[in-house]
Amino acid sequence: MQRVAILGATILFLLPLFAETKAQQPNPEQTLDIGSRLELFVDHFLIDRLVGARLELHHPQPAEVAIRVDRPWEGGDNLGISVLYHNGIYRMYYRGMANDDIKGRCLAESRDGITWTKPNLGLIEVAGTRDNNAIVEGKDIWSYFMIPFIDQRPGVPVNQRIKGITPGFSRRGNFERRELFLHLSTDGVRWNKAQEDPILVTTFPNAFDSLVCLFWSTCEEKYVLYSRYMVDTRGRPRRKGGLRSVFRSTSPDLLHWSEPTPMTFTGTGVVPSAQLYTSMTEPYFRAPHIYVSFPMRFMEDRKTVSDPEAERIGLKPGRNADSSDGVFMSSRAGSTHFDWIFQEAFLRPGPGWENWGTRSNIALWGLLPTGLEEMSLWVNRHYGTPSFHIRRYRLRTDGFVSVRAPYEGGEMLTKPFRFQGKQLEINYSTSAAGSIRVGIQDTAGKPLPGLGVERCQEIIGDEITRVVSWKGGSDVGTLAGQTVRLRFSLRDADLYSVRFR
Repeated sequence: MQRVAILGATILFLLPLFAETKAQQPNPEQTLDIGSRLELFVDHFLIDRLVGARLELHHPQPAEVAIRVDRPWEGGDNLGISVLYHNGIYRMYYRGMANDDIKGRCLAESRDGITWTKPNLGLIEVAGTRDNNAIVEGKDIWSYFMIPFIDQRPGVPVNQRIKGITPGFSRRGNFERRELFLHLSTDGVRWNKAQEDPILVTTFPNAFDSLVCLFWSTCEEKYVLYSRYMVDTRGRPRRKGGLRSVFRSTSPDLLHWSEPTPMTFTGTGVVPSAQLYTSMTEPYFRAPHIYVSFPMRFMEDRKTVSDPEAERIGLKPGRNADSSDGVFMSSRAGSTHFDWIFQEAFLRPGPGWENWGTRSNIALWGLLPTGLEEMSLWVNRHYGTPSFHIRRYRLRTDGFVSVRAPYEGGEMLTKPFRFQGKQLEINYSTSAAGSIRVGIQDTAGKPLPGLGVERCQEIIGDEITRVVSWKGGSDVGTLAGQTVRLRFSLRDADLYSVRFR
């Protein structure tokens, strides 16, 4: 009885807060139009207010080791670059760098993204043998630092879908030019330069000096590129002694590019709250209008591994001067802003001093589904040590951030929006004692007939897709195109995403 009384008091407390919306009439120009898109709660795009609930960052969970470095042409300076899925095969590209004379790019393959093999390709002689998985060998930077991607632009010939970009450098007078070159492959194994001239040139300091992210945006209908560069404390490009940040550029054809635009960040403007060594930005495969980002946060001069410990684990001299972890950010198609809501680590280094050296914990570029209910990231671990490996990390589908309410209960009210479809679907999780109910309101906050929270069939469980039903059924197609709000009442529950179909 006491718990019932507490819950009743909580509901009575919440109702007046949501009643405030009755006097607020939204500006039609500010009404969102979500169509039938999947909307995640990685930002406040759809959220008007939270009462007794909060946004909760979720963390990828370590799974199995994908690959270890156990070949003569690999080594502690190895670095995973990207993972692609094409024609039923997962391909992992990583740097093989045993020493200054043995540098190249290597390939691993998988049918499920979980069990990986290193194919004997026989393409290049490295370390005295062709019995290897090397696809490019050499000392120039393009040979071991190419970032492959799948070109999704409509009309691209099938044999030109697989592309790659590599950095280059040149000097013109007192200016250092940062260059980006394009490469083509018909099979993801054999590569050739598309042209001798760079496709993009900039004088932004430190541009292209780490993993560059480039993709065709189906929402923007153009190529979008994210690269690192250096800024001063006011956000201006700075050649020496600067802070690592991110700029964005776009192109209709990979040849003509917009001027680089510095990205801004939640709460800090054009200067990020910490140095971002990479950005690892890509469209989320279930909601391509949302770009998710998994930067490696670089803590320069933050020494955590002692010199004796570094020697014991085989960490090269000087590699214990810094430390790093992974964070989560998001952006939206066309935006030059990163929503960096959570300053807490998305990916902690974890146990073992091997993970606390400089430049460890870099996520490979490529978030991919590895099951109906999970997606995977691959992460560089033990960087700079003999035990370097790439480990898979698992996340729930859509499971970056949720709206979470405790056992005492909480609510979320959306902004006014229009939709297309007949049914509301949610991705959610509750405890056995928890639940979710959903109400549909008009713009003034009044429940629509038969669609109030109290009329919703109680939702209990853990599902990637669940259709919301009320006592009169689940069909809300008559409301399509009208301006409405959603009111969620949650108890010991997480809400990850919503969409109308």
